[in-house]
Amino acid sequence: MKHPSDNSFSERRKSAESARRQLIAKFESAPKPTDPVMQERLAAIASARTARRAERDAMKAAENDRLLQEAAALADVAEAHQRAEAEARQLEANNRIALVVADEAARKAERDRRYAARKARRP
Repeated sequence: MKHPSDNSFSERRKSAESARRQLIAKFESAPKPTDPVMQERLAAIASARTARRAERDAMKAAENDRLLQEAAALADVAEAHQRAEAEARQLEANNRIALVVADEAARKAERDRRYAARKARRP
């Protein structure tokens, strides 16, 4: 660091000492934690922090409740969808069975008709 005046060691030492004294004076003049003003300020900060924490916790709880309700609604929709698919599969299987039974009945009716026709042709 260059200074326009001749800086000897003693001058630099004096300026460093004065800077150190000013810094110590600044810290000594600062309010102590035991001062009533500082205690009020710290109490206000603590109460504000507590209020913010409570608000944040309430928001988290509300968000969790909303997510749980959404999850329950999605589960209900999925269950209804699965139930509808199962009913559709069962209906399709019942229709297939009904078709097979109807075809079997038609085949037996045709066989019985041919048998009756053959019996009728006999003398």
